[in-house]
Amino acid sequence: MGNQYKEKQDNFIIGRKEIVALDLELKATLNNGISTENNPQLATLDSELERVNMELNRYTSHADKVDYALAVASGIIAGIVDAVYVSELHIEEAHEWGSEKTEDFIVKVARWQGYKGYDVKGAIKYLADEKVHNHSDMKKGFHLASDPNMMEFGGPLQHHMRDFSHHASITGLAFSVLTQFTGKCFGTNTTGEFIIRDVKNKELIGKDVPQKLLFGVVYWFFHMVSDIAGSGSLSEGTGVPGPLLSIAKTLSSTPLFKNNLNEKGHRELSVFLSKLFNGTLLGKRDEFGKLHPLKVDLRTEVGIGHHLQKQAFPVLVNEIIVRALFFIRRLSWEIMKQEINSFSDIKAINWENVKPSGNRTIDRMLTVSTMTFSLADTTDAAVHAAIESGGNWVLFAGRFVTRFNYVGAGRATVAIVKEFSNERKEEQLIHEKRLLTEAKTEIVLEQLQEYKQQLEERVSEYLAEDISAFLEGFDYINEGIMTGDSDIVIHGNVVIQRVLGREPQFTNQREFDELMDSNDALIL
Repeated sequence: MGNQYKEKQDNFIIGRKEIVALDLELKATLNNGISTENNPQLATLDSELERVNMELNRYTSHADKVDYALAVASGIIAGIVDAVYVSELHIEEAHEWGSEKTEDFIVKVARWQGYKGYDVKGAIKYLADEKVHNHSDMKKGFHLASDPNMMEFGGPLQHHMRDFSHHASITGLAFSVLTQFTGKCFGTNTTGEFIIRDVKNKELIGKDVPQKLLFGVVYWFFHMVSDIAGSGSLSEGTGVPGPLLSIAKTLSSTPLFKNNLNEKGHRELSVFLSKLFNGTLLGKRDEFGKLHPLKVDLRTEVGIGHHLQKQAFPVLVNEIIVRALFFIRRLSWEIMKQEINSFSDIKAINWENVKPSGNRTIDRMLTVSTMTFSLADTTDAAVHAAIESGGNWVLFAGRFVTRFNYVGAGRATVAIVKEFSNERKEEQLIHEKRLLTEAKTEIVLEQLQEYKQQLEERVSEYLAEDISAFLEGFDYINEGIMTGDSDIVIHGNVVIQRVLGREPQFTNQREFDELMDSNDALIL
């Protein structure tokens, strides 16, 4: 009986300890969350949440009122620089500047090939003798396979525009190589429709791949150099289309513009580009009615490119000012936050919070500053155009487009596009964080439910055993009273006391008598 009783009491003690442990674990989970040591899935979710939070911080703008004010001020300063430094674009000046630079380039290339003089006409003639078609000797000229097809593409004055392999652009190079491998010439007819013609002189087609690449790439380059300023026999020459005109001409021959025709059945865009190239669109007539053409060819595009470089200066000034102000403010914050008092403390600075790139705040400031600059530039261009046009809307439009800063508008467009991209990325990260949080919450709730269920089951088991023990103790007491056996009565008392968590002072009649004879107090 003693062993059975001892086993039951041990079970009571173990049950109470388990209940206390489960209760503490439940409270810790509610306060601190579930430990990830024994839960790989939860550890993965925590790692992903940490990554998402870091990304979300980078794609969230923390710009304050001061940042916005500084961005606006920078845009205004850049607008003033643009108004003072950047002059009005004149096509004539751009063409003259581009002609001068391209002629210098032609002479340098010709001298590199063996030309001894410094005259541009002689350099052009040296690079391309249009009467020679024998390519066994490179010194006799660099010709294209489409040269003999000149008349099919508009003759001497138009074939540089209509024959795509005569375009000084990446598309011109592509069609030159394509001609070598297909034996076909590509371009447009008089109406602007895309046409394909067989190469007339097959000797201008390479016999193998290396020779095809030689004719299609190397010869094409030197031919373009000789054609930049036209024929050496002409003072101005037809020139060649630059990259912008080349791409536009190629696009004009696509089905996209097949229905945009004029009264003669010609494609409107193609006619417009042809007039730009031959100089009749922007040309001016003198007092005698004679037209002085103003060509928009590679030379003009080079001059326009030079003007765009000048337009890029205020844009660069704006960029530098905004990034510098961001850097200075964030660095001062880090110095105060980290309590930097000497150079040795600089290593405590978190440079990720200081660098003026790779975060949403600097992107937002640049968006505000570039839009401010574009607004200031647009206002300046409109005011000057209004003053100079005298109410003539056609003249107003012409003056406006020559003063407008296209580089600044392009930078503002890039900033706006990036702002929308950042917004979408932020929304994606917020959505991803919500999904991860929901997944983690589900795991935590499942674990809490498991703890709760275990606690309820253990408490139920403990209470059931507790009641059983009480009843068993009273049974012993009743049995002892009925039989007159005091030891059984005392044993029942011992069972009840131990269930209540107390250790009895005596377990039988003999121990009770000894306690009574001693000086120890009886604890009830």
